[in-house]
Amino acid sequence: MLNATRSEIVRTRRKGAVAAWFGLTALFAVMMFFAFFTFVDSAEGAPERGPGVTFPSVETLTSPEGIVAPLASASSMFGIIALAFWALFTASDYSTGMIRLLAAAQPTRWKLVVGKVLALLMWTAVAATVALLATFIVAPAASASTSLDISAWQDVTVAIVAQAWVNVCVSMTIWGAIGMVLATITRSAAVAISIGAGWVLIVEGVLAVIVPDIADWLPGSTIAAIASGGTDALSYGAALSLGAVYLALCLGGTLAVYQKRDITD
Repeated sequence: MLNATRSEIVRTRRKGAVAAWFGLTALFAVMMFFAFFTFVDSAEGAPERGPGVTFPSVETLTSPEGIVAPLASASSMFGIIALAFWALFTASDYSTGMIRLLAAAQPTRWKLVVGKVLALLMWTAVAATVALLATFIVAPAASASTSLDISAWQDVTVAIVAQAWVNVCVSMTIWGAIGMVLATITRSAAVAISIGAGWVLIVEGVLAVIVPDIADWLPGSTIAAIASGGTDALSYGAALSLGAVYLALCLGGTLAVYQKRDITD
């Protein structure tokens, strides 16, 4: 198990893709923070939501939690980035033929899956940290261009920051697991990313309109509720429980396909 995890960490690190993951996460955190302040401080006010994002209110941004509010608001987009790289690292085993070498070196396939998951969990935790640090770095500059009173940010606590990090990390992990199972089934990172992005940006919104009763229980809404620490429609505990179900289904599906698939074709 330890060897499989170490192997995955080394392979993902050498490809340079991890650096791209962190860079995109930081870039998106910066862009979202400036966008949120621009919309909220405008005469028209912020829309309720946009493609893959929700917009925090003035009350939220000017509270002690406001400095980390954009992390929750943009969690779906951070999730899509995580989904893309989990899918990329999974599908590349098939496209390069590495899966055959891995299975020959470690015939117990479930250890390969667990090793990959542990390695990607580590990178996901680092990506969440990068998003948090980028938010803190850009926050003063973003807020300086507005008339909002952000003096309450001085009252932010370690608990608030830690909870925001945990929530974003968990939400990114669930999205990543979705990318992993899609890439395992399709053997294609492009297909997995297309399905994931299409679900967040289009499909889930359409389903919410057609069947509003299930809107708050769909994967995107559930994961967003986790990142936000719960919503009026879905409590934090309920969101975590449902998110755990989605995570178990994705990882279980990945393991089942990995165990049964003939990798010699």
